[in-house]
Parts: sequence; structure tokens; C-alpha cells
Amino acid sequence: MKTNLTPLGPKADKDTVRRSNLSLVLRAVRDEREGEATRAGVAARVGLTRAAVSSLVEQLIDIGFLTESGKTFSGQAGRPGTALKVARTGPAGLGVEINIDYVSVCVVDLAGTGRVRLTEHLDNRGAPPAQVLARAAGIAARTLESAREQELLPVGVALALPGLVSGGAVRQAPNLGWNHVPAEALFASSLAAERPGHAALPVNSENEANLAALAELWFGGLGTVRSFLYLTGEIGVGGALVIDGELLRGAHGFAGEIGHVVVDAEGPQCRCGSRGCLEQYAGQTALLRAAGIEETGSGSGVAELERRARAGDERAVAAVGEAGRMLGRVLSGTVNLIDPDAVVLGGIYRNLMPWLSPPADEELTGRVVSGLWSPGSGRLRASSVAGDAARGAAALVMTAVLADPVAYAGSRETG
Repeated sequence: MKTNLTPLGPKADKDTVRRSNLSLVLRAVRDEREGEATRAGVAARVGLTRAAVSSLVEQLIDIGFLTESGKTFSGQAGRPGTALKVARTGPAGLGVEINIDYVSVCVVDLAGTGRVRLTEHLDNRGAPPAQVLARAAGIAARTLESAREQELLPVGVALALPGLVSGGAVRQAPNLGWNHVPAEALFASSLAAERPGHAALPVNSENEANLAALAELWFGGLGTVRSFLYLTGEIGVGGALVIDGELLRGAHGFAGEIGHVVVDAEGPQCRCGSRGCLEQYAGQTALLRAAGIEETGSGSGVAELERRARAGDERAVAAVGEAGRMLGRVLSGTVNLIDPDAVVLGGIYRNLMPWLSPPADEELTGRVVSGLWSPGSGRLRASSVAGDAARGAAALVMTAVLADPVAYAGSRETG
């Protein structure tokens, strides 16, 4: 019987292997969590010889990606090694989160550390998309100037957008009122206009909940958890699925739209065109309305809700509790379907967990069939402060740098 075999492709040459090994060493130094990285320690971790690692380290130092200083003692026999760290200057990533009532811009360095952050509260609902993206580009341009003062040189931009994102465009963002908006092109044009004389930066885009989930995975306090469902509560309710450390995007990149799971088919009209969607019960607007708090668009409404809940205001506590029950009902179905290790609640939910979590936990306990969910099990948890979409977007840019540092060696902006 004749078998058709798919060609494996060309054999990797020496340059390809070396570039791959440079990435391996750079990531090993960056990911060092216990003590300081040394050449010997990196060699043991990545499975290369000490001589090979030393050669790779020297090249990474020469191109400005690693620094080496001091002496570090491992407690083992032999001479002490010098400490390796990723450089605090050079290539960086720029993340821009455009949400319904704010724009947040973040710059991260090679280590993933947030180095610059600018956030402005803006009511973007009903504003023309080009205007919103131009305002975001203005904030990004100011952030880039601050980054340059720290000798950080962003090599790309990632937009975090609250809607269905595909092919550089927002296909639908109900709460912004956007449909088929070429977000990447509009933002790139506006950023170029803000920075005449500078080289254009490549722009990519992704759903904001996906990027917040990646930030939680990379920088949060999940420990060994690699499969989880992430929910972010804002004006709407966004969701993302991470399975074995990878985003589950779905066939068309639209997985995770949990805010538009229908709770009650006869419920309130949703901006997406359906009725009774989860965000009509657990989104920011619904929460504030149920608590009798005016929505200001500056974030003060949520702060007031938390203040009232802490003071024991019955209406505020009831509003958050009912949102928790609705979240728990929808989450239980998702947990039964995908069997994650944890559910992580971010955005406005993080500070509301004392009142949100118990009713949500109760619903999960009663409806999840595995029996693994129980009140206080720790499977339902608040996100860390590190889990935000702007930082996740900026860090996503850096994955390309870490994957092939040679391609970004000596990268500089003009002007």
C-alpha cells in the first residue's frame, strides 16, 4: 500500500540552530524564578554544554539583551558564577487597551516588567472609531516618549479591544457600537501622524479578555494552574479560555464571549441584539443600576459600589450578590464543558469578590457535576493586580523578540 508522506521541510542549518539556541538561553534567564541565573545553571536547564551556553551568552550580551555582573554562589563545589539578567534597556513592547470608558497604555521590557503606564478615563461609547483610535494613539505617543527617556525602544504595538477581533479589524464590539472597524490601520495611521520622523511600528490586535488572561498566566499568582477560565468585568463581560498554557481561540478566533451567553431569553435587551445576556445581569452598568448608583464613566461608580458594600448597604450587597449568582450559573455550564482547574475573575470583579464569590461558589457547587467544586476550594479566585490587558498586550509583542532575538538586535527607532 502506497503511503503519502508530508515533506518535513528543509534541514535546519547552523544559523537556524544557533538562533533557536539564543532564544532558548534568553528565555531561560528571563524565566529564572529562584535566585540568580548563571551560565552553569542555564546550561543545566536547557541541556546544552557550558561552552555552548557561554558562547550564546556572550552574543546576547554583545547585542544588549543580557547583562552580567557580580558573583553568585550556588552552594555547590566549583568557582562562583556571575549573575545573568535580561537587560533593562533596549527592545520593549507597547500595549494599548481601548475599553468603553478608558484607554490604558503600557510599556514592558524584556523581563515583562511594566515600566511605563498611562491611563485616561474617556467615554468612548458613541464616538466615531477613528476618533477613539486617534485619542488612543495620542496617549501611546506620550508613553513612547517616556519609554525613550528610560532607553526603552518599543518594537511593536498590540491593541487590546473589547469585541470580536479578526484580521486586524473589530468585526463587532457591541458596547462601543463598532462594526467592521479596521482598527489596526486606523491606529497605525494616527500614531504615525503623532510621531513624524519616527519609523512606523507594526500594529497587531487581539481581544482584551484574551490578553488579560495571558497577563494572568504569565505574571499572576496562578502557580501550577495552566488551565483556567478568565472573566473580566467592565461595562461588558469578557471571557477567555486557557488550556494547558495556551489560549483556546476557537475556529475563527472568537471563543470566550461568555458575556453574551443567554441567562434568560425573555430578559433585558442587550446591545448585541439578543436578550437576557449575562452582561445584562453582571456587567458594570447592570450592577450600578441595581445598586442605585449613577454611572459616571470615570470609574467612580464602581468605587462607590464597593464603598457601600463594605458599609453593609443592603441594596449594594444584594446587587453584587445577584450578579454573583448569575455568574455562577453561567460559569457552571462552562466548567462542566471544559473542566478547568480554576475560574479567575478580573476587572471590577476583583475588588467585589467578598460579596460576589459566595453566591457564585454556591451555584458552582450545586451545578458542577464533577464534584470537584466546593465553597472555599480556591478554584474560584480573584485575578492578581498583574492581570490586565494592556500589560498582556505589551508582553505579547515581546514574545516575538524572545523567539528570535537576532531579528531585533540593534533595533532602533529613527528620529
